[in-house]
Amino acid sequence: MRIGDLAARTGVSVRSLRYYEEQGMLTATRTGSGQRTYGTEAVDRVRLVQQLFAAGLPSRTIVQLLPCVDAGTATPESFALLVQERDRITTQLAELTAARDRLDEVIHISEHPTPEHCPTLRTTPFPEDAEAAA
Repeated sequence: MRIGDLAARTGVSVRSLRYYEEQGMLTATRTGSGQRTYGTEAVDRVRLVQQLFAAGLPSRTIVQLLPCVDAGTATPESFALLVQERDRITTQLAELTAARDRLDEVIHISEHPTPEHCPTLRTTPFPEDAEAAA
């Protein structure tokens, strides 16, 4: 398939596909006139690269890991890198979960205001409100 077809099937821009090839993340063959062509396996490769980018891996790390993906085995160095990236993603997920939980609290308070959280519902000011007004 041509580069435009691969772009359409994966939702990735032609420019990005050229970048992937330039960085060694994707391989194309060339026609006699120099046009890039890709096998059907390129769709899965591009989707994998996109997932790794979405997980926050930089292109240099992806380039290091792809040979291990292709071979189905990892060197001690690539294994350590995989574990490091997995741990980074796990930490990031925990932080995002905490942020989501805090937003859920704010949403709940917004939907069900109480005098504790909404000064306009208070019949008598809290001490800190009186100090702020002074």
